[in-house]
Amino acid sequence: MPAARSPICPAPAAVPAGSGAPGATTTSTHLTIDAVARAARAALDAAEAEHQRVTVAVVDRNGNTVVALRRDGAGPQSYESAERKAFTTESWNAPTSELTGRLEQTPNLKDIPGTLFLGGGVPVTARNAPITGIGVVGAPSGTLEEKYARAGAAGLGR
Repeated sequence: MPAARSPICPAPAAVPAGSGAPGATTTSTHLTIDAVARAARAALDAAEAEHQRVTVAVVDRNGNTVVALRRDGAGPQSYESAERKAFTTESWNAPTSELTGRLEQTPNLKDIPGTLFLGGGVPVTARNAPITGIGVVGAPSGTLEEKYARAGAAGLGR
């Protein structure tokens, strides 16, 4: 049975969102779990069609892993590496293949925890803002991994 509220200390009144100062709230776009799973599956299927054993990770707009799929036979290091590529591409809103070039001018970027500056990660945007990152690891080159990550993004119907 819930405790009765004292009339001396009434429940606080609800304050509607947006009733504060202008700019106090924001709205953001997030993918559903079904969409994220569809993207991961599309990337994995593209790799499988070329007989590649890869791991795919998809992160949300905050860099948190939502889905990770590992093909049978993918290397044990691939899981963490796929997550790190997805996080990196989401964080900078650029394919990881492009980001590797930034290391020439700013080599300490690679020291940021959780990042991996190797080809194979692509961001997905909505209204010019990143909403997810897809990282793929396990193919013989970052170019192939990026191709599969792009197939995952295409699986979202964007």
